[in-house]
Amino acid sequence: MTTSAIALGFFGGLAMLLYGIRLVGEGLQLAAGGHLRAALQAVTRNRVKGLLAGAGITAIIQSSGATTVMLVGFASAGLIRLPEALGVVLGADIGTTVTVQLIAFQVADYALVLVGVGFACLFVAKRHVVRYAGEAILGFGLIFLAIQVIGQTAVPLRQSPLLGSLLVALGDHPILGLLLAAVLTALVCSSAATLGLAVTMADQGLLSLQAALPVMLGANIGTCGTALASALGANVEARRVAVAHAVFKVLGVLACLPFLTPFAHLLHATATGVPRQLANAHSLFNVGMALAFLPFTPLFARALVRLVPERPAPGGDLQELPAELLETPAVALGHAMRKTLQMADLVVDMVAKAWTPFTSDDLDLIDALETADDEVDARYRQIKRYLTQLAQERMTEVQRRQQFAVLLVINDLENIGDIVERNLMELAKKRRRLRVHFSAEGCHEIAQLHELIQQNLNCAIAAFGSQDPTLAHQVLARKLEVRHLEQRFREAHLGRLRMRHAETVATSEIHLDVLTNLKRINAHVTAIAQAVLDS
Repeated sequence: MTTSAIALGFFGGLAMLLYGIRLVGEGLQLAAGGHLRAALQAVTRNRVKGLLAGAGITAIIQSSGATTVMLVGFASAGLIRLPEALGVVLGADIGTTVTVQLIAFQVADYALVLVGVGFACLFVAKRHVVRYAGEAILGFGLIFLAIQVIGQTAVPLRQSPLLGSLLVALGDHPILGLLLAAVLTALVCSSAATLGLAVTMADQGLLSLQAALPVMLGANIGTCGTALASALGANVEARRVAVAHAVFKVLGVLACLPFLTPFAHLLHATATGVPRQLANAHSLFNVGMALAFLPFTPLFARALVRLVPERPAPGGDLQELPAELLETPAVALGHAMRKTLQMADLVVDMVAKAWTPFTSDDLDLIDALETADDEVDARYRQIKRYLTQLAQERMTEVQRRQQFAVLLVINDLENIGDIVERNLMELAKKRRRLRVHFSAEGCHEIAQLHELIQQNLNCAIAAFGSQDPTLAHQVLARKLEVRHLEQRFREAHLGRLRMRHAETVATSEIHLDVLTNLKRINAHVTAIAQAVLDS
């Protein structure tokens, strides 16, 4: 076999291996649906559950980096504290060892069977869950097929004196093997791929256990690259979780490096054959690291707060929708909903203060509300752009409905902000410019309608946040009440106008426009409640 054929074999095998790992993660993740997000939410305030959840979820999606990115969303949302987040990180490192264990089981003979079964499920089955499971089975088949291709390509290399010298050097200089494996893992964003190559080379007799152990340690360090890269420019919780992941790995490697020879002796007792011993080394290293660090996660959390202090990020909170979450639709949607609730808080505050400029001459408040609307608009654009990047074919039907509902809600919130800023504040400035004041009766009526609409808005946002249809129905039930109240107050104003009350005459145009715009706000509030029911 020529050098170019060997290179192409390795390149094609590695590409197939990476694609197989991706298919397994995506297929199982879609089959699990929203259960992954619920599992992470359930670990709050319990480190042991966090460890188990991290291990289980990463065993499903086969990416500790993806689990870490998912975790960042919940940590920054306040759904999980940093000490418990660290437990999930440690568990994720355990879960990522599953694929390497499967590769070492020598199941390559079943690769084509798995490819056939997976293909049949993917393209014949009508149920979504079966199709997603088929995608995962196809991914496993491609992984084992890739290992077979790489193994066959590596056979001629047994006779290569140059490669033999290099592999001997790796055994004699463990730091070199560690660095090469770390760089390769960072480049391909998969420790399973690096270790899969190492297992295959060990199976061909090209890599001794003594040389393979530094490769295993380097792969564990290299896997931190994805999380660290995703945390650049992110919020402080994201940076702390990513740094924690790297610190755990580096400390674990430094602790293990001086004891490679005793560790190798221990591995000889666990299995025969270097491939199985290497897979066991990967599992033992991560399990041992988790058991060693888990009791001290509160201490690590306090140290991380000092090591990674909070600092204002440019653009503030708008930096907190990382693209990496798009690979996990269930978590990305949850993150977008949290951002929508933050956007809703701004809009609720705007509506609450919208009546004050009509009863005072507070220009600063008008300016503040106009600035708040600029932030609402920025959040609307950010969340909308983020949600539209989710691939429809990778989402379940429930997730598509949730996506559409969030898009409807942010559109209604943005419209409410515009009504306050462009309509009500302009009317407030007009009232101040004309130096007119509402009558006592008119003030009382508008304040009463304003209060009812505030209550409706708060109820609609609560319904959206909790996905509570009962609250949404309460908002819809008050739709006619608001319409009748607005009509009654409009008729009362016209009655005072016919009686030529001076204040009523002076403010009539502004008064009626305020009533109209409050009714428009309530129409958008009702639409939010309807979106909750439709989702």
